[in-house]
Amino acid sequence: MTGLILNTETRLYVLKDNNMTQKDQIIAAIDIGTTKIVAIAGKMNENNKLEVLAMSKTASKGIKRGVVLNIEETIGAIQETVEEVQNKAGLSLSEVFAGIAGQHIRSIRNRGYINRSSYDDEITEEDIQKLLEDMYNIPIEAGEEIVHVLPQSFIVDNETGVKNPVGMSGKRLEANFHIVIGQISSAKNIEKCINRVGLEVKEMVLEPLASSIAVLTDDEKEAGVVLADIGGGTTDIAVYYDDVIRHTAVIPFGGNVVTGDIKEGCSILQRQAEQLKIQFGSALGDLAQEDKVVTIPGISGRDPKEISFKSLAFIIQSRMEEIIDAMMYEIESSGFADKLSAGIVLTGGGALLRHLSQLVKFKTGYDVRIGYPSEHLSTESIEEANQPMYSTSVGLLLKGYELMNKTTLGISKKEVKADNDKKQDDESKEKSKPNLFSTLKERLNGIFEENDSSL
Repeated sequence: MTGLILNTETRLYVLKDNNMTQKDQIIAAIDIGTTKIVAIAGKMNENNKLEVLAMSKTASKGIKRGVVLNIEETIGAIQETVEEVQNKAGLSLSEVFAGIAGQHIRSIRNRGYINRSSYDDEITEEDIQKLLEDMYNIPIEAGEEIVHVLPQSFIVDNETGVKNPVGMSGKRLEANFHIVIGQISSAKNIEKCINRVGLEVKEMVLEPLASSIAVLTDDEKEAGVVLADIGGGTTDIAVYYDDVIRHTAVIPFGGNVVTGDIKEGCSILQRQAEQLKIQFGSALGDLAQEDKVVTIPGISGRDPKEISFKSLAFIIQSRMEEIIDAMMYEIESSGFADKLSAGIVLTGGGALLRHLSQLVKFKTGYDVRIGYPSEHLSTESIEEANQPMYSTSVGLLLKGYELMNKTTLGISKKEVKADNDKKQDDESKEKSKPNLFSTLKERLNGIFEENDSSL
C-alpha cells in the first residue's frame, strides 16, 4: 500500500510496503476544528509508542461547527500550520490524514452476508473485504457519502458473536456493521482546502473515532465506555462496549456556546468572555466563591465591570447541563446506557473546564475521568501534545498507522472506488475486445453484401 512520501534534508522516505520498519514511517495529519487548526507529524518508536516530532496550531478561520464556510481563510490557516511543522521537523509533506466532524455526520447499523462456495474452505480476508465493499454500495440519501464502515460482529453459519472469522470454516458469512455517513460537500471542501496547499488527503477519519484511539484504554472499551470530545463548535460522542464501537454522534455545540453565553450575560467582548471562562470559570455554581469578583476593563475607556465568580459559574453551568442532556440522549439512543461500566471519558479543550467532571457525574450517574493522549505517547514526544485539546490530532496519527499497516480489518473508501473504477474499465475493455464469431459473421455478411450489390 503506497504511503506517505516525505522529503527530508538528508534522505527520502517512500513508504511503499508493510516490510518497512515502523521507525521509518513518518505520518502527518491535519485536525480542522472550529477554534483551532492543528498540523502534526510523528512516527512510531521501537516500543510501539508514538513520538510526535512536530506540531503547530493556529486560530481557526472560516470554520463553524466543524464545517468549512470560507475556503480562502481556511486555506491560509492550514498553510500557516503546515509550513511551521515542516520547518520544525525538517520535512516536506505530501500526504496527510484529515479529521471530519460536524452536525451533518450520522451513523446507521446494517447487516450484510455472503454465501461461500464450500463448507470446507477457510474464511479469508478476501471474504471480509467483499462484505465491506458491499456496505460501501448501500443506498444512502442524495448528497451523502459513506465515511467509515466499521465491523461490529460476525456470524458464521448461525454461530453468533464472532470477532474475527478468518480461519474458520463455514458456508454463510454474515456481519453487523456500524456505518458512518457524512455530506459529500463538507468532505470535498476539507479536501479542497488541503489540496490547495499542495497536500493530498490520504484518508478522512471521523474525529470521535480518532479521539477514542488516543485516550481510551482496551479495558474501558471492553467494559463499556462513552467518549465525549468537547470541542469549540461540536461535542463528539463515541460509545464502546465489548471492544466494539456501538454508536457515534456529533452534537452541534461545544465550548463556543458557553463563551457566547458569558459574552451576552456579562455584556463584554468575545475575547474577554473566553479568557474569563478559561481563567476563572467553573461548571458548578454552588462551588464558586461568593465573595470573589473579577474586574473587566470597560470598552473604549468606559467604566470597568465587576463580575462575581458565582454568577459566572451559573452561566457556564446552565449551558453545560444542556450539552450533558444532549450527550445523555445519544447514550440512550445507543441502546447501551445500562452497560457502561467504565462510565464517561471527557476530552477535548472543553474537558479542562473546572469542576466539569463533577457536574457530569452528578447529572449522569456515571464514573467520569479526563482523557489525555499520554497512553500512546512516547517520552520523546513534545510535551505540548499531551493535552486533551490535542486528543483528536494524536488519534489521527494513530489511526493513520492502523490504515497504513492494515492492522485492523477494513477497507478504505478510496480503495473501494479504485476497485469499482478498475472493474468498470475491465468490463469496457472486455466489451471492446473483438469476438471470433462476430468477426467471422461480419466478414461473411460483407461478402454477401458485395455479391448482392454486383448483381
